[in-house]
Amino acid sequence: MSWEKEVKELRYREELAKRMGGEENVQKHKSFGKLTVRERIDELLDDQSFHETGAIAGKAEYDDNGNLIDFTPANSVFGTGKVLGRKVVVSGDDFTVRGGAADGAIHGKQIYAERLAHDLQIPIIRLVDGTGGGGSVKTLDTSGYTYIPVNPAWDLVVSNMERVPVVSACLGSVAGLGAARVAASHFSIMVEKTSQLFVAGPPVVKYGMGQDLTKEDLGGVDIHQSSGAVDNVVKSEEEAFEQIRRFLSYLPSNVWKMPPVIASTDEPNRREERLISFIPRNRRAPYKIRELLPLLFDQDSIFEMGRYYGGGTITSFARLNGYPVGVLASDTYINGGGLTSESSEKLERFVDLCQNFHLPIVNLVDQPGMVIGVPSEKKGTIRKGVRAISAVYQAKVPMIEIILRRVFGVGGAGMSNGHGLNQRYAWPSGDWGSLPVEGGVHVAYRRELEASDDPEALLNQLLEQMESIRSPFRTAEAFGVEEIIDPRDTRPLLCEWVQDAYELLPQQLGISRHGMRP
Repeated sequence: MSWEKEVKELRYREELAKRMGGEENVQKHKSFGKLTVRERIDELLDDQSFHETGAIAGKAEYDDNGNLIDFTPANSVFGTGKVLGRKVVVSGDDFTVRGGAADGAIHGKQIYAERLAHDLQIPIIRLVDGTGGGGSVKTLDTSGYTYIPVNPAWDLVVSNMERVPVVSACLGSVAGLGAARVAASHFSIMVEKTSQLFVAGPPVVKYGMGQDLTKEDLGGVDIHQSSGAVDNVVKSEEEAFEQIRRFLSYLPSNVWKMPPVIASTDEPNRREERLISFIPRNRRAPYKIRELLPLLFDQDSIFEMGRYYGGGTITSFARLNGYPVGVLASDTYINGGGLTSESSEKLERFVDLCQNFHLPIVNLVDQPGMVIGVPSEKKGTIRKGVRAISAVYQAKVPMIEIILRRVFGVGGAGMSNGHGLNQRYAWPSGDWGSLPVEGGVHVAYRRELEASDDPEALLNQLLEQMESIRSPFRTAEAFGVEEIIDPRDTRPLLCEWVQDAYELLPQQLGISRHGMRP
């Protein structure tokens, strides 16, 4: 007696599932320049590593004799596979079946995917291409009643954020719960021309708000490149998958494991001659911070997140002698590198991300403080800035501060926890205080300047007097800064520090006191 007949039927049903929404729907989907969900999974994962779960779940029709006559698979495909040799859960929406909407789904599949990542303690990657919400109002005709909405598996979605790396790719027109699934991630990504993200799509917005918009106008990459709703924007799905692989390469599989260290071919004692003149002597002159990073960190190891949101603050991963680290820096070409409402939120989230997965942080400081003026006040910048500073103070991961130039005001003071060990090195270009001397003189000597017969000459005299006092060597004499270094020594010192940092990390593994939120 054999079960070969049943196994053949199983294989037949699996083949039906691989047809997805049928040839016509598949071709229409691909005509928009998009891969199918199964092609996406194959492109993302290591070769031949995908093991699908629930392939034959869907809606079946039978004849009077109980024979299968038609089958439409559920519009989600999930299972486990490997990325760079490490096991992950991958869950993808199939837009060819009911446009990825919930009324073509079996919610148990999405819930099980989140549970699988949660309980196996492995990363989850969501390939989102649909609404994922309640589906069409037409379904009320068949159900005969409405319902109070519940976000499926949201307890697991929230819990996974503090346990395992969560990545989401927006790969089509994504609305409602689908958009929420993209946002509920440590790293999210969109594709130019084929991705749109919104709370509700154009027809709902037109009816509810009277705004007649295209999908691109409402939620295309031009909107979300700088909205903060997603982290990165790429030109193709293949590039999206490459970025996902890179993002995961810096992180452990869960918070109970150490970040993955790789062999480095870059010399840890590399001393770049360019560093000695990298910071302009003119204190008001900007410089290209992204050109500095490869001079300090391992070659080809920089991975930036959220470049166009809160652009004055740079957040990225990198490696030092093969050890993954988080990197904070200021882009002096945008608001002088000062903290805005947006860049404060960005800094807070990134520090929390590093804390969550126990990555040491290198902070390259040239911080003029929080951006001032009426627009900043209207955005409540002080509260957002204080939240960012609090994230720095609450972080327990090792952090080192390299002072490149300015450290001013509340914002500058909050770049490191001054009440801890506060490991830091300053370059000779360091310039610090409660206020920049130029502005401070105007305030402190306002009456004298107003009463002077030659205020310009007096101002120049006062500035000349202050010039020697503001020297970083004067601060070092008072041990107000621990060490001033030759900028060319920075990489060797960082590579020595990161080894010490990784010795401390095993004591910190596990869920952080402040669980991570999106």
